[in-house]
Amino acid sequence: MAITYKDAGVDITAGNEAVEKMKAHVKRTFRPEVLTDLGSFAGLFALDTKKYQQPVLISGTDGVGTKLKVAMLTDKHDTIGIDAVAMCVNDILVQGAEPLFFLDYIAVGKLFPDRVADIVKGVAEGCIQSNCSLIGGETAEMPGFYGEDEYDIAGFAVGVADKDKIITGAKVAKGDVLLGLKSTGIHSNGFSLARKVFFEVGGLSIEDFVSELGMTVGEAMLVPTKIYVKDVLPVIEQVDIHGMAHITGGGLIENLPRVFGKNLNAVINTASWEVPAVFKFMQKTADIAAEEMFRVFNMGVGFVMIVAPEDVAKVQAICPEAFVMGEMTEGSGIVEFK
Repeated sequence: MAITYKDAGVDITAGNEAVEKMKAHVKRTFRPEVLTDLGSFAGLFALDTKKYQQPVLISGTDGVGTKLKVAMLTDKHDTIGIDAVAMCVNDILVQGAEPLFFLDYIAVGKLFPDRVADIVKGVAEGCIQSNCSLIGGETAEMPGFYGEDEYDIAGFAVGVADKDKIITGAKVAKGDVLLGLKSTGIHSNGFSLARKVFFEVGGLSIEDFVSELGMTVGEAMLVPTKIYVKDVLPVIEQVDIHGMAHITGGGLIENLPRVFGKNLNAVINTASWEVPAVFKFMQKTADIAAEEMFRVFNMGVGFVMIVAPEDVAKVQAICPEAFVMGEMTEGSGIVEFK
């Protein structure tokens, strides 16, 4: 008996349906520089070179890790795409890049058009929040490799900055001030530990309401990663930022030293912000050491700018959300807490 691709687990018709369902979301993200429509073999973006003296393209790629497990458990898929965009655009923002365009890769065990459309809806929302265009992507149906209800998503962002305005951290000096921007929660890192704390140690289910959090476990874990592009780009345009860091896996302890020299320390005042309830709950539930919490999670700070003391007021005038959280001192390339 003749068999078809669908018999092998790949439904071409469902794939075409998914593309149709995502088109409206994708087109919402198009900037004037986009030259192609959805469905082309490649995405075309016409860089406006007149805006830059020496344009340098800056790229980044990432996924959202085991946060995907939470999306699958809750059967809520319209925010995980925001996380995918955030992880990429926040990273290239650190170098001073304006995000231009984004591509996604979604691999599924079985293609459910509405689910894929929801995922792409989130990707499009993330692109809108960062003012970049979703100009291409790939949806791969891979039966036998992923379970029917399983999927993975990865993203790829490309941005641009003038060569002489790229932020490397080389200017960070003793006396500089660290300005923090708050996170919205766990973001997209540390979910292997978070799931262990909530589900194994805490004995909670995804639907359980936690009074300390004011929401269910699933709701607390799925809060999308904050995108900092629209907060930070105006600062970059007007202030000489010495260094920046996106606080992802490794927390403040691992990410801040990536942008300053071995002869400096970042001294952090942990009383300068309120640690979100979700971290306090996890730490209390599993009796996790403070150092471990700060090494795994963002602990309420998702992005850090390092500037000269005389520029602090100017930064805060442009970005009122920025708060003083520490300073740079002589040291050995580590983060200290006080």
